[in-house]
Amino acid sequence: MKEVVVIHLNSGEETEVVRFLGQDVRIRRIGCGGDAERARSVVARYDGQVDAIGLEGYPAELELGGVRVPHEVGSTLPAAAARTPVVDGGGIRPGLERWGVILADRAQPGIFSQKRTLLVPGLNHGGLAQALERRTPHLRYADPEVFFALPDFPGVGSKRTREQAVRPTLEYLKGQPFRRIQPQAGKPGQPRASTPFEWADVLAGDVGAIRRYAPQQLKRKTVVVEWATEEDAEDLRRRGASILVTMMPALDGSNGLGRWSAATVEAVLVALRARPDLPLNEDTYLDLMADIHWTPHIRYLQPEEAGINRFAFVIHPLSVHFIHKHPWFRWTKYLPDELVEEVAAHLPPLYLSRITGAQSPTTGQRVEGILLSLGATPRQMMKRDERFTYDRLNKAAKMAERMGARIMGLGAFTSVVGDAGITVAHEADIAITSGNSLTVAMTLEAAKKAVRLMGATDLTKGKAMIVGATGSIASVCSRLVAQAIGNVVLVSIEPEKLIELKRLIQRETPGCEVTIATKAGDLISDCDLIITATSAFGQRVIDITKCKPGAVICDVARPPDVNPAEAALRPDVLVIESGEVLIPGDVDFGYDIGLPPKTSYACLAETCLLAMEGRFEDYTLGRNITMERVKEIYKLSQKHGFQLAGLRFGERYITDEDIAQKRALADQYRRDPELFERVKREAAEKLAQMPAMSKGVTNRKSPVPTWAVAAAAVGAVGLLIGGRRK
Repeated sequence: MKEVVVIHLNSGEETEVVRFLGQDVRIRRIGCGGDAERARSVVARYDGQVDAIGLEGYPAELELGGVRVPHEVGSTLPAAAARTPVVDGGGIRPGLERWGVILADRAQPGIFSQKRTLLVPGLNHGGLAQALERRTPHLRYADPEVFFALPDFPGVGSKRTREQAVRPTLEYLKGQPFRRIQPQAGKPGQPRASTPFEWADVLAGDVGAIRRYAPQQLKRKTVVVEWATEEDAEDLRRRGASILVTMMPALDGSNGLGRWSAATVEAVLVALRARPDLPLNEDTYLDLMADIHWTPHIRYLQPEEAGINRFAFVIHPLSVHFIHKHPWFRWTKYLPDELVEEVAAHLPPLYLSRITGAQSPTTGQRVEGILLSLGATPRQMMKRDERFTYDRLNKAAKMAERMGARIMGLGAFTSVVGDAGITVAHEADIAITSGNSLTVAMTLEAAKKAVRLMGATDLTKGKAMIVGATGSIASVCSRLVAQAIGNVVLVSIEPEKLIELKRLIQRETPGCEVTIATKAGDLISDCDLIITATSAFGQRVIDITKCKPGAVICDVARPPDVNPAEAALRPDVLVIESGEVLIPGDVDFGYDIGLPPKTSYACLAETCLLAMEGRFEDYTLGRNITMERVKEIYKLSQKHGFQLAGLRFGERYITDEDIAQKRALADQYRRDPELFERVKREAAEKLAQMPAMSKGVTNRKSPVPTWAVAAAAVGAVGLLIGGRRK
């Protein structure tokens, strides 16, 4: 049986036999309390008696930022043995740390991506620093805090480590006691500032230094260390840390906590060499490490956080009034609306809330969401080039990734701008969906329910109009409606695409009667169902006064194409918004998204549903939404218990009494054509007095002066600096 001795910084002695790489190895751990001479005597005592000796916490060399210096005492300890190899973990630590980060990221995708990472310390963890820096631009070193109780130390910050700054640090540390170089858990003689630790999402380095110098509250932190004991794990759990990752492999063949240091692992590998005469160099170690099959141990310290899939969703103010209503920006109501709208468009993405409580009743999978917001209204997005919105969505994607999301949904106009999510998906490192597949499915479900409530018994004999038919949502709606009804009117300002869509529908649904037009006009007068999904601004999308008695208008657009004042002109017509969704579980959005409690927009629900199903992939992108995707997402919604919410319009639910009144009026108008003509004429006269608008806005009155934009921007930036940021 192979035997190794490991000398460590604490006290006590214990022996354990492990089976590693198919062989039994006896590991004897001997504590020397950081005393170099005691360690030297133990090395000499076991020289020639064991297969390898490991020095845990007694480094021969100090490395930071690529600069190396020998430790004055540690570098002399290996010489106390003439026959037995003496190692300190430095031979394999960098390689296993780099490899371990890759394996951990595969096992838990996104665990390090875009996270604010603090190395505690970075000393002798060059491999860990290199691997983490490839996954996040937010990496800092806590070495100034750990070794000097300083808030900052020139040259040790992220991406600016230079030899001329680091070398004096190492020159100082090379003569320090081992317990100072590798701090152990306990109460520090001088408390360290908590600010760097509070900034970080990930604390990476040595568990002893983290336990000693980090604040008592580590809520939501991920701790990544070389090795840790169950006592370490319990202490971190009590302090609120979420995840513990150990980089070194478990020597007992389990997938449990990696409680063996790099010095121990290196000593065992050296003892198990096929040929004892092989030199202890990089090539030999690479060959030895290649035989290890392991994944770093990832432990969720808070049971309630284990197994939660996370998504993000981006919203934006639908009008300037949404900005006025936000608690941070109520003061903007004292400024001109156009000025506020202009300045808000330039704000960076803001964190709004966490969406909690979603859970599949079928699989039990729990899901959490991160709600983010851009500052631009739809009008501001449409007046600017696509890159303006893309850049802000890319920043939102990085924020979402940092907060643990693996898929991000694009709400409202963020899914309309440019190529409808394709560029954002290409540039982001997490999955992207517009959510439009479930929007289509739930829109049609809501439309079908509404038409039936209004008395239609045979939908196949009806007629439907789709306004904005060549858009991403409306085009697939048109194709699906054609299969169900068989007589459709397609309206769009893109005549060439209309012709193409008509031909496609006729190929897919032979016998379907398809009419195309660039304006709804009088064609609306014999349609039972009108679906409107345009991106129009400052114009009247449809003339509701021309609708037939008891018609149903399903307004998919966000903000809506039809406003309440117009809808009120024809009380017999049922106007509904696109189908909102009830997400299963005790859902709390943590923020007023403009819907009743527990009620979600379908695009948000699709993002949540994909996370619940574990489908972290680009799903609904571009303007070519496939019917296969719509049908698939609908089946998934049924599997996980997503339900169509009650029909709504104008921020209120439509009641049975509302339906009864509309049906009664519609019946009356059908029986009395003269009355109906008078009602239409009076409604048309009133409509003529209303300014043409869509999306709740009219055309811009006048440009905002540059000086006003700058002044308001200063106020907004000041608020952000002093306000809540993530």
